[in-house]
Amino acid sequence: MEYYLQAGQLLKQSPNKWFDETWYLATYSDVADAVASGQWKSGFQHYVQHGYRERSPHWLFSEEYYRSFNPELTSFVFSAEGCANGYDHYLSGGECGYRSGSVFFDPGVFSCFISRITHNAEPYGQTTDSKPDSDYSLFLTLSDSISDRCRTSWYFDPVWYLDRYPEVRELIRNGTYTSALHHYVTAGQYNQYSPQASFSEEFYREKYPDVAACISAGLFRSGYDHFLTAGASEGRLPAPDVSLAHYASLATVRADIESGLFRDPYAHWIAAHEKQDPRFCYDDLEEMDAKLAFCRLARGLTVQSGRSVLDFTCPDHPVLSVIIVLHNQFALTLMALASLRDNFDGNIELIIIDSCSHDETVHLERYVQGAKITHLRYNAGFLLSCNMALEQVTANAVLYLNNDVRLAPGAVRAALNRLHSSPYVGAVGGKIIRTNGLLQEAGSIIWRDGGTLGYLRDHDPNCPEANFVRDVDYCSGAFLLVPTSLAKSLGGFDESYCPAYFEEADFCVRLIRKGYRVVYDPSVVIEHLEFGSSTSEASIALMQRNKRVFVQRQAEFLRDQLPAHLGNAVLGRSRRSAAPRVLFIEDRVPLRSLGSGYVRSNDIVRSLARQGCAVTVFPINTHYHSLSRIYGDFPDTVEVLFDRSAVDLDTFLEERAGSFDAVWIGRTHNLARILPVLHKNTRYMAAKGFILDTEAVASPRLLMRERVLGLNGTHEDLDEKLRAEFECAYFCQQIVAVTGQEADFIRRAGHMNVSILGHALKTEPTRTSFSARNGLLFVGAVIDAHSPNLDSLLWFMRDVIPLLREKLGDDIRLTAVGFRTRGVDLGGLREFDGIDVIEGADDLREYYEQHRVFVAPTRFAGGIPYKVHESAAHGVPVVASDILIGQLGWTAGKDILSGGAPDAATFAEAVTTLYQNEELWEQVRQEALHRVETDCSPAKFDTSVMEILKEACR
Repeated sequence: MEYYLQAGQLLKQSPNKWFDETWYLATYSDVADAVASGQWKSGFQHYVQHGYRERSPHWLFSEEYYRSFNPELTSFVFSAEGCANGYDHYLSGGECGYRSGSVFFDPGVFSCFISRITHNAEPYGQTTDSKPDSDYSLFLTLSDSISDRCRTSWYFDPVWYLDRYPEVRELIRNGTYTSALHHYVTAGQYNQYSPQASFSEEFYREKYPDVAACISAGLFRSGYDHFLTAGASEGRLPAPDVSLAHYASLATVRADIESGLFRDPYAHWIAAHEKQDPRFCYDDLEEMDAKLAFCRLARGLTVQSGRSVLDFTCPDHPVLSVIIVLHNQFALTLMALASLRDNFDGNIELIIIDSCSHDETVHLERYVQGAKITHLRYNAGFLLSCNMALEQVTANAVLYLNNDVRLAPGAVRAALNRLHSSPYVGAVGGKIIRTNGLLQEAGSIIWRDGGTLGYLRDHDPNCPEANFVRDVDYCSGAFLLVPTSLAKSLGGFDESYCPAYFEEADFCVRLIRKGYRVVYDPSVVIEHLEFGSSTSEASIALMQRNKRVFVQRQAEFLRDQLPAHLGNAVLGRSRRSAAPRVLFIEDRVPLRSLGSGYVRSNDIVRSLARQGCAVTVFPINTHYHSLSRIYGDFPDTVEVLFDRSAVDLDTFLEERAGSFDAVWIGRTHNLARILPVLHKNTRYMAAKGFILDTEAVASPRLLMRERVLGLNGTHEDLDEKLRAEFECAYFCQQIVAVTGQEADFIRRAGHMNVSILGHALKTEPTRTSFSARNGLLFVGAVIDAHSPNLDSLLWFMRDVIPLLREKLGDDIRLTAVGFRTRGVDLGGLREFDGIDVIEGADDLREYYEQHRVFVAPTRFAGGIPYKVHESAAHGVPVVASDILIGQLGWTAGKDILSGGAPDAATFAEAVTTLYQNEELWEQVRQEALHRVETDCSPAKFDTSVMEILKEACR
């Protein structure tokens, strides 16, 4: 150390492996100038005395990255643990918790690769006693011969890099760089080097000229920097032969990304190919192999069947009758019956027709008790056997079920619930998956010529098109649930189709002609062997013969069907109704937990669906949430295209020609972005029915922000900004504002076709008493660094909390709950004690139960504050800025308390009064509940939504 202080730092040497003097001076030119002028002896001295507060010390660690991706690490935490900053915390043990300080260093990935390299050898060429304590420290210690053989993240491949750029090897040998990664991070990415085989810098810049322009402007270091920041989530291609669109739509991939196992689908894809792990293999199975495995599994279960009899004894009136027709295939039958028994614990009347089997099926009574089993001495075929069984049915619902199926959990209950959901539901079918994991059908289509099509055959069962409830032409008889009275009134299957083929299509057509609906429900999942399917000449001849019968008998129905063409499949997948078909376009899939206007968008979708509209949700930007989270947030009749983005809209509109009666576009900037695509594709859409839902008028908010923050604006007046903001609105027949105030702004921009649509909320007051509550609550999303919510939190913690501590004591705390976009730095919030940040809470009720006062200290905003409505609906009184009170149209001092413009002293006084005065607290609580009931009536919301839709389409 003495040498370093006396000479080393003057020679621009680094003091240790954790600080890179050369990189620090090259990165921070102001420090380099100060060192050159003698103000500092070295970059290290600057960092220790000053730079540690916000600068990064090493090319492989970013202070901003570490704090942004670990938002729980506040200054309070650092102080409590005796750490000066994020790097101090990282080196003191944070890295051992598998935290990362750089996108290029993932300790989990590195430890996996280094253990492979050093397996059965003395670790790292050192004694055990000298082994570094952490992966990061270890990597900085390794020789290039080891470090360049292993990955440190899924974003850089050193082996490929050195093979691709042999000149880098020489630079490492002569000491210019310590490793391949060192070269790429400090030089390669600035000079159009590609980081690994699956990303081509040259291709990316050429493919996306807008990215190249951003790089030239200094907004990104490289195309790869853009790809990792935005391109991956936008669905851009990293290389000519690497398409991530389908891969990113897979349920397991999305779940892994949301859970934080991977940063994006690109990293997941690299890991899957690198690991060659069966768990990451998504290649299609050979169908014959899959069928053999399914049959082998069935045979493997026969031992258990011999020891444990399946009990279908029905002591009371059955809830359900199940008809199964058998002809041999004993093992498959037992697996299907076991699946049925495990699937539904209610009373089942099991009716089995054994159509002249010769295997162990003839002794089925040994394995199944309580069933009605008829053994025939001849093969009656499927159709006649089903009709024979129908005569024995006594339950109110009858399920036709194949013996070569396995039911997913809850399939029978889901089907019964759907059948009972409306007296007009005449049949329910499900999502049938073949043994190779691909779809057999998601409902079926009948063409005008009498031909049929299993919709989405060979597609992924998790694709969005397969996962919403809809009325269809018919569903497969492998699983078909029907009201018994209806089945008997039709006489079962028409015996003209004996022995089989087209009988279930004809049956469903007859239901439809009687005024009933055939419903496809994707929550009814069936795995099907398709054992009975055949391509023999006899079978094909029988199909052709029965098709002619079908065409003759159902000629009147068929005249109104679509012509047979795959291009008509989207139109034919659902039976038309009088209700409008609506395409709903938003920034992203509008999950309720995201806040920031997405709750209202979600409510609009729910309202449209509730009123019978067929709704398709199309996100402009790609985000990766688990499918269970997405589908849990929408009605099951809504098609949610979670795997699409703006880059797909052009082809999507062409594919869906004639599919929509109206297009509801959320947020003005989205309309501006997609306007050229809409112009191009107008021939595929209705001439009218375009709705712009502004969600919030941006211009006043931006002017307000500039004024509040003292920024130098564009010097345009409000009218100029409004005209520019709504320049694209001419395209729409109806424009929606959230308040009367914002409607006036839109009219001021020259558009008179404005409707007002606020929020939909039911009051659900929490029960916790005043005395049992404590603390302050804030709810709001932080979408970006310029978020009004982030600004208001910073202002509140800086200016208001100190005043509140004087009045209420040092124990007063603020809990801030809400969604935060990954990578958005919470910045100055970490500098304050007295705030608890809660991210990603799915259920806010517990927070509304615990806290006494809700604060909304917004200094600039547009739209209408849903968070205030929601808090009031839960019975938590609110102190808000006058800006929000004006947007709400509420009365300060009656249903809400005013915090001024906001003003710190006024806000603190209002919070203190409400926090300490129980009588006032109860009064404001009750008045606010009444106000929400009046302003946010769901019935009123539904009426407004339909009026807007009708006005746009008339």
